[in-house]
Order: sequence, then structure tokens, then C-alpha cells
Amino acid sequence: MHNRNATAVVIGAGDYIGSEIAKKFAAEGFTVVAGRRNGEKLAPLIDEVKSAGGTIYGHSLDARKEDEIISFINEAERHAPIEVCIFNIGANVNFPILDTTERVFRKVWEMACYSGFLAGREAARVMLPRQKGNIFFTGATASLRGGSGYAAFASAKFGLRAVAQATARELWPQGIHVAHLVIDSGVNTEWVRERLKEREGQEALENLDPNRLMPPASVAESYWQLYKQPRSAWVFEQEIRPFGETW
Repeated sequence: MHNRNATAVVIGAGDYIGSEIAKKFAAEGFTVVAGRRNGEKLAPLIDEVKSAGGTIYGHSLDARKEDEIISFINEAERHAPIEVCIFNIGANVNFPILDTTERVFRKVWEMACYSGFLAGREAARVMLPRQKGNIFFTGATASLRGGSGYAAFASAKFGLRAVAQATARELWPQGIHVAHLVIDSGVNTEWVRERLKEREGQEALENLDPNRLMPPASVAESYWQLYKQPRSAWVFEQEIRPFGETW
């Protein structure tokens, strides 16, 4: 492992995509600083990364709170200069429009859009003096179209995409790569598998085509490829899906 004098920040380091992103960048020599609600749940990830020889620090983080984001980014910067910041908070919920309460709509927006704005702004604040850095946002199919029952989620993801695009237009000329990754697929997580079981039954889940759901590690690899892009050929938006996905 080649140890770099650089930090990779993962905001929304959950058990699947976020954890795989953290493991990938740690394996590539970054100091990883991971944040999530209920930070004690990061313990298995921290143990795995350290066992593999990587460096990682975990923190409890409510990304909707401005003071917590500011403190989190400043603390991460103390370990080594932040070279990559990945915002990976989802907030995927499905409610018929008449069942979408004000509280649900607001909370989803806070998690999936507002907190992305805070993360991107604070990452830019420490990167701009160096004229170097990478700020990546995790999007979804809902970033591009609103599906039935997804008024709250799609509006938040549409908003996050707009935040990412506006930020990219402002920061690219100053040397900071801002990108938005659209995951146009179900990802192989416990939550997704439970939803499939509810809709299609246990038998369908047991006989699930292994190519139907995207492995979380594939998302992490896509972020690594974005990071490695030369300045002469940056991508703002990339859509990823399994080869068997219809679209």
C-alpha cells in the first residue's frame, strides 16, 4: 500500500456503498475519514480497514447540521489535506403523494439535498486555496426522473444534482473536479433485498439473477475511476448500471 499525504472524506459511510468507498480509498493509500449517523456502527468498517493496513477515522455525524459538517471537515483536514470528498447520503423512501407528510418531505430534502450542499461548500472551502480537489455526489435514477411515490426523494435528488452542477460550473475553472454519479440500478443491500422480497416474494429473492443488483464495490470502483480522470478529460455526470439493466 502506497500511503499518500491526502485524506478522502466519506459522508454517509453506511454498511454498503459508503463502506466500500471507504475501503477502496483506504486501500489506495488515503487516510479515510468516515461519517454517519450513529457513528458506533462504523466499528466493523474501521476494524476491517485497519486489519488490511489502512488508516481510517470514524465520527458520528448528522450532515443536516451545519456546525457538525464544519467541525467534521475541519477535523478531517487536520489528518492530511482533503483531496476527495464523497457525499453518499441516500434517504430513499416511497410514499403515495397523499401520504407524504410535511415532515417526511422536509427530512428527505434535508438529508439528500441540503446536507449535500453543506458538505460540498465546506469541502470547497478547504480545497480552493490549493486549487486542487475532488467533490463527488451520489445520485440515483430519481435524480433524472420522478417515479410514482417518489415525490420527496426525487425532488431532493433533483436538487442535489442541481447543487452539483452549479458547483461544478463554478469550481472546475479553479481546479476542483466536481462530479455527480447516477446509480441507475438497485444496489445489493439488505434494504433493497427486503423491498424485493415484499414486492416479489421470498422465492423470487432466492432465485434472484446475480446480475440484477449492483455490487456496492462496483460503485466504489466507479468513484475511483472518476478520481483518476485527467484534468483534460473530466466528466461531470456518469450513469452506471449493470449490463442486464433495462433503461
